Amino acid sequence: MSILLQANELSKEYAGQKVFSGLTFVVAEKQKIGVVGRNGAGKSTLFRILTGKELADSGKVIVGSEARIAYLKQEDDFITTPSPSLDKEGKSETGLEYLLRTSKEPEWTVKKLASKFQLGLEKLNMTAKSLSGGWRMRLKITAMLLQKPNLFLLDEPTNYLDLDTLLLLENYLKSYKGSFLIISHDRQFLKETCEETLEISPTGCYHYRGNIENYLVFKEQKLSTVLKANKGLERQQEHMQEFVDRFRYSATRAKQAQSLIRKIKKIETKRITIEHQAGITRINIPLTEKRSNYIFNSSKLAVGYGDKTIVENINLDCRAGEKLAVLGMNGQGKTTFLRTIAGFLPPLSGSFRWASKTTIAYHGPETIDAMPGREQVGEYLTRTASPEIKTEQVLKMAGDFLFHNDDLKKSISVLSGGERSRLLLASLILSRPDIFILDEPTCHLDFETTEALGAALKRFNGTIFFASHDQTFCNLLSTALLEIKDGVAVRRLENYEEYVESREKELALEKLIEEKSPSTDKAKKLSVTEEYNKKRTAQKEAVALEKKLEKLNVKQLELLEYFLANPVNYDPDKAKELEEVKKMIKEREDEWLAVNL
Repeated sequence: MSILLQANELSKEYAGQKVFSGLTFVVAEKQKIGVVGRNGAGKSTLFRILTGKELADSGKVIVGSEARIAYLKQEDDFITTPSPSLDKEGKSETGLEYLLRTSKEPEWTVKKLASKFQLGLEKLNMTAKSLSGGWRMRLKITAMLLQKPNLFLLDEPTNYLDLDTLLLLENYLKSYKGSFLIISHDRQFLKETCEETLEISPTGCYHYRGNIENYLVFKEQKLSTVLKANKGLERQQEHMQEFVDRFRYSATRAKQAQSLIRKIKKIETKRITIEHQAGITRINIPLTEKRSNYIFNSSKLAVGYGDKTIVENINLDCRAGEKLAVLGMNGQGKTTFLRTIAGFLPPLSGSFRWASKTTIAYHGPETIDAMPGREQVGEYLTRTASPEIKTEQVLKMAGDFLFHNDDLKKSISVLSGGERSRLLLASLILSRPDIFILDEPTCHLDFETTEALGAALKRFNGTIFFASHDQTFCNLLSTALLEIKDGVAVRRLENYEEYVESREKELALEKLIEEKSPSTDKAKKLSVTEEYNKKRTAQKEAVALEKKLEKLNVKQLELLEYFLANPVNYDPDKAKELEEVKKMIKEREDEWLAVNL
């Protein structure tokens, strides 16, 4: 198996502050790896180093001779050709022109891959810049994959992808034959796409040969073992310290006491440092006044910008205590709706109202930008907290959102966008509102903090309107769904998990219709010879797969016979081999079905 990428003892610092050190790992062919770690652990920095966009302070990155690495660009790189006439706007390239330019591949190849992300002729013939955010991201994913990488890197794709695009990407990644590294705080996305886990920490990394769910179980077990070991060492120290305290100044036993002091210090070096105890973060949100009636109502509400209506005729009643997930593709109007009901945009027509004597906390771009740059983190949290909130609660909330010790003295102006977002979340919770309106609140949180926030908001007895691309967060928090699609807002009656399943079925049906629809495109028409060759190749693949299946079935039968003959003598190696054989049989059967369909 060829090695595609190797990192040896990578270290990085910023302004004298260590980001990480001693990162060493290898990526070989057909490895699907989820990259996780706490905020600030350096995951994005690592990707920039691996792609040559940034240099490590020490260590080395070795790229294999057979590696073809691609990196998903977050920024748009569409071209506009200047117009000869100064009074006319230049010509922007279409989606198809963009893909042809960046890939240098034949038009048929480009269209075939684009179709996997439902980029049909209608979308491809539109100018790339005129596409909504979700469709632009699909275009850039297609452009990346047209480079034919055998290793690609995705940095927080769930921050930018709407659910439909995310589901299409998940399906593609499941069948992808190459390798990839994905940074994501969405546990569900990692679970669906990645078979291995790489955790980054300031002191190194750990590569686990299992998915995120298995890794977290392993990590908890490992933590439990470490805690027990440390507790045992602590008891030894306490026993020795009792002797030292009693006989340190005894003429007859002072020498023995000094010896024990040295042993206590030696035991201290054996203690295992715990950087972070997984799963123990618990955010507590102060409760609000309990209400039993409707808290929000809208009638024929239309939202948009200026004279442009994006969503209209929104008739919505929301009971107090509901956690309403606002769903839809990028560009459909989720943020516009939330900004309108939060009071940042005027309604274009119709009306909405909140219940009397309610307080609203809004998390979005406007409130992040409006934070006072000169104020220190600790001062800001104290000032914005409700008067009855104690100092200990303020410090606890700061810690829950990863602001510790010297962080509290930092000016808000020096914080990154992600740190400001986290600080705003903490301050909003401390302000004790009745209603939260949250627009992508988890974009800059690691998945442990994301899930802790979701669980806390779930326990909160107030009302929440939120939009999020994080599947785990939506599934954890939502009690009701509002889907915005094609200018219409509709309540969905199923839960979030059922909604995702229904969207998967709808996307599969849309793809089938797209593939079976008649086309005059000559590039799609295969000649008789090409059809014949295609069928011949499929037949050969089917025969080869049938032979492999026959051998695997024989092996499976042998192992089953062994266990029947030895019901008491359990052999873990044979049990593991049986599971692997079953998995291989399932994979070969799926391949056979794919070839013969």
